[in-house]
Amino acid sequence: MARFNKIGLFAAPALALVALSGCATPFKADVARFQQLPAPAGQSYTVVADDPRLAGGLEFAHYADLVGQRLVQTGYVAASDPARADLIVRVSYDVDTGREKVRSSGGFGGDPFMYGGGWGFRGRWGRPWGYGFYDPWLFGGAGYNDVSSYTVYTSDLSLKIDRAADNRRLFEGKASAQSLSNKLTYLVPNLIDAMFTNFPGQNGENVKITLPPEKKG
Repeated sequence: MARFNKIGLFAAPALALVALSGCATPFKADVARFQQLPAPAGQSYTVVADDPRLAGGLEFAHYADLVGQRLVQTGYVAASDPARADLIVRVSYDVDTGREKVRSSGGFGGDPFMYGGGWGFRGRWGRPWGYGFYDPWLFGGAGYNDVSSYTVYTSDLSLKIDRAADNRRLFEGKASAQSLSNKLTYLVPNLIDAMFTNFPGQNGENVKITLPPEKKG
C-alpha cells in the first residue's frame, strides 16, 4: 500500500521527540533511600567523589557544590577543614551509552512512552483507539505502519553519607532516570534535586519524583 503524505498528519511523533529531548517536559526519577541520619544540628560535612575517576575534576567540583548547597538548606554546614568534618558525603554519577527503542505508530496510535497514553480518534464501526490500537480499515486495508527509532539513556546518582568518627554508614541513596538526553550537565543537577526532595526521606523507601520543567530565561 502506498504511503501518503505525512506532513502535518504524522508530525506528532517527531514533535514529541523534540519536546522530550529538551527541558520542556518534567524530569522524572526513581529514588531509593536508606537512612539512619540524626536530625541535622549544624554537623559539618565534606563532599568527596565515590568514584576515583571523578575525583579532582572541575566538573565534579561543580556538582559537589550543588550537593553542598542542598545539605546547607537541610541544616548542615560545610567543614572549614575537610579532615575534621563530622560527615563524609560520597557522590558518584553516570549515564549509560543508551539503548535503541523502535516504535510503530500504526497511524494515530499512541505510544505510552511518547505520549503518556490516552485515547485517540475512533476507527471505523465506532471502535475506540487507545494506547497504540490500530484499525487497518481506517486506511482502506492493512499494511500501513509508521516506524521510527530513538535512543533512551539511563542516568544514576549515588549519594552516601558516613559518620567520620567511626565510618558508620548513615545514608545510602540512589536516583535513576530515563531520558532522551545523555548530557550530564542536564541530568546530574536534576538527579540531585530529586535526591534531596523530602530529604532524607523514610528508611527503605522507593519513591517517584517529578520535577517541573526548567523555566526558560
